[in-house]
Order: sequence, then structure tokens, then C-alpha cells
Amino acid sequence: MEARDIILRPVVTEASMATMDDKRYTFDVDVRATKTQVKHAIEDIFDVKVVKVNIMNLKGKKKRQGRYEGYTKKRRKAIVSLSADSKEIKLFNEE
Repeated sequence: MEARDIILRPVVTEASMATMDDKRYTFDVDVRATKTQVKHAIEDIFDVKVVKVNIMNLKGKKKRQGRYEGYTKKRRKAIVSLSADSKEIKLFNEE
């Protein structure tokens, strides 16, 4: 898999935005991606030094629409810690 196929999107929540000050970033990644693949993909795309990668699998939630029910899509979330001397990742254009 290529680096752009592994990293799907950044997770923008209140909790994940609070950890950005400590150089910890949260991304949705491909469900088949490993920790080393995520590390190399982040280093290639953003040109930073990754120290640690934590990965968690999230099950789909049960949803109902009338008498029909199903599950939302399962996903995999990666929390990436950068080194202290590494530059920050710019997720938003600040002009």
C-alpha cells in the first residue's frame, strides 16, 4: 500500500485537538495497516519524525431506520506521537 492509501483522514474532535499541543495527532487509517506502515506513511507525507504509534480498532455502531437495522462502518484509529525536535503537522490552512 502507498502512504496516501494508508492515512485516510485526520480525526478532528475536541479531545484530539487538545493533544495536538503535546505533538500527538490522531488519524483514521486503513483497517489492514500495521504500526510500522502508519509510521512510515506519516514520516513520508508530513516530513516529521515519529516516536510512537498507538492503534485501536473501533467496531461499527448499531443503527436503525424503522424496522431495518444495520451497522456503521468499522474503522481503525492511529494516535501518532512526534519527537520533541520534530516540526508540527499543519492540518488547517492558517492565513
